[in-house]
Amino acid sequence: MTNCPASSKCLNTNLPVILCCRSEERGRKVTAPGWEILSSGGNVLDAVIASVEVAELDPMDHTVGYGGLPNESGYVQLDASCMYGPTHQAGSVAALEGIKTPGRVARLVMEQTRHVMLVGADAQKFALAHGFKQENLLTLAAREEWERWQALDEDEKEKHRPHGTINVLGVDIQGNIAGVTSTSGLAYKLPGRVGDSPIIGAGLYVDNETGAAGAIGYGEEVMRTCGSFHVVSRMSDGLSPAEACMEGCKRIVDIIRRSGREIRINVQFTAVNKMGEVGCASIRRMKDFPKVALMNIDGFKVITGSCFLDDNVRCEA
Repeated sequence: MTNCPASSKCLNTNLPVILCCRSEERGRKVTAPGWEILSSGGNVLDAVIASVEVAELDPMDHTVGYGGLPNESGYVQLDASCMYGPTHQAGSVAALEGIKTPGRVARLVMEQTRHVMLVGADAQKFALAHGFKQENLLTLAAREEWERWQALDEDEKEKHRPHGTINVLGVDIQGNIAGVTSTSGLAYKLPGRVGDSPIIGAGLYVDNETGAAGAIGYGEEVMRTCGSFHVVSRMSDGLSPAEACMEGCKRIVDIIRRSGREIRINVQFTAVNKMGEVGCASIRRMKDFPKVALMNIDGFKVITGSCFLDDNVRCEA
């Protein structure tokens, strides 16, 4: 196992750390390149971008990048954001077509423009002007999934509309923090629909004095509650990452209940604080409890989080 870089002094045994909202098999793959960068003293933003690209370039991952499920019209439209704690700068892209790695384009928006977000065809033009290659993102497997969905009746279509996203968060040996969120969005969405993932404070938020948080799941509710910002704010109040993620879920549930709506959605928050402590929570349990995969100097592990609406609430391991 790689130890802390010889030229640096560890703040504590949790640092450096890189994490993602994946379970063991994919979590190992995603965290590996970022850990290689962090454990050799590299930049934390380089690390999270390198890791998120593992998912974005994986045609078997239908939630992000190449192989992501398309919109209602059969086109893959990607959203992504990144944020760098030391400068408190951010960049994002939305409804981006034809570019496999939207996280890297979001970083370019942050570093090469005065803006935070570029969208649609102009985001694609920006990427192409900076050397990115335009490619077909719709794989055969994703197209077949879309065709099966198209054949359903209207009632069934709403029951078969999966969503998925990836957050990658990292803290380097000095306690500097960065994060990236990337997604192909709600499957079979209306063309042009943008979720929470590219919205700073919703799908991602980083505060270099406190920590970082990211969200996956039904983005509309995360946007309505500034979800990731709320989770980081609760950590600044002294809550652990796990506790703060549960508070993020509670806020969404409370607002839905006050409005008289039925709770039919799911959201998961993942967070890390400046000391490298990690946590996650979801509104309800789907196939299993929420997971976060992480790598630090103690090695790779998967932490199990809690479900706010689950009768058998399970605390973070």
